Amino acid sequence: MLHYIIIFLISMVPLIELRGAIPYAVGFQCNMVWAYIIAIVGNMLPVPFIYLFARKVLLWGKDKKFIGKFFTFCLEKGEKGGRKLEAKSGKGLYVALMLFVGIPLPGTGAWTGTLAASILDMDFKKSVIVVFLGVILAGVIMGLASMGLFGAIGAIFAPK
Repeated sequence: MLHYIIIFLISMVPLIELRGAIPYAVGFQCNMVWAYIIAIVGNMLPVPFIYLFARKVLLWGKDKKFIGKFFTFCLEKGEKGGRKLEAKSGKGLYVALMLFVGIPLPGTGAWTGTLAASILDMDFKKSVIVVFLGVILAGVIMGLASMGLFGAIGAIFAPK
């Protein structure tokens, strides 16, 4: 039971999210169905709050003495990611958001994707659904990678 609580908490941490929770679950040989569900729930729990409040809080705190630099960094990262996403995607902005959240690379994920959606004033309901689909995709990719499937496929098809 403790491992599942840890999975839930890890999946809520910005920048780590389920990209850290799934490998943890594999490492401790947890039931992957339950670990996957718990990691997705934990990763999605902050999403509506991020969309609705993060930009407001970051704007409020960007000029504060102790937190200003960090808040400014978060705002700039969200805006940069959002503008980059918008420029590359054209009319496929929601698909791009899903892929941005779903492909587990450093600096991507539900937190950054949701902040970018908020900064770009994307539709709340569509954004949450698309982020959810991206989190599902990231969970599948991380699960397969953590269980060694990619390594096994590479070993089978590697040139000899």
